[in-house]
Amino acid sequence: MKMLTAIIKPFKLDEVREAVMGIGIAGVTVSEVKGFGRQKGHTELYRGAEYQVDFLPKVKLEIAVKDDDIERLVEAIISAANTGKVGDGKIFIQPLEQVVRIRTGEFDEEAL
Repeated sequence: MKMLTAIIKPFKLDEVREAVMGIGIAGVTVSEVKGFGRQKGHTELYRGAEYQVDFLPKVKLEIAVKDDDIERLVEAIISAANTGKVGDGKIFIQPLEQVVRIRTGEFDEEAL
């Protein structure tokens, strides 16, 4: 099993959600986060004053999947989240040791 964490632009969330559901992945956890990478923030104008925005709004997706599904999931997220511009985001994949469904007590792939 793997835990996929994807950081994407907020306006791409609906497209990514549809793409993930389209390949049969049922569960996604979404968090609103802030951060920066190569994009390094930007300058905004507010009431005539310029100010530096160091942390940009992003959306963090966390998805637990079977090993067999990870490649299809990565491809679906890339195709849905890609704008071709700086700041499209990143995908991190980590091994997932164990999953337990609290309601039923199921373990691992049965719990997904």
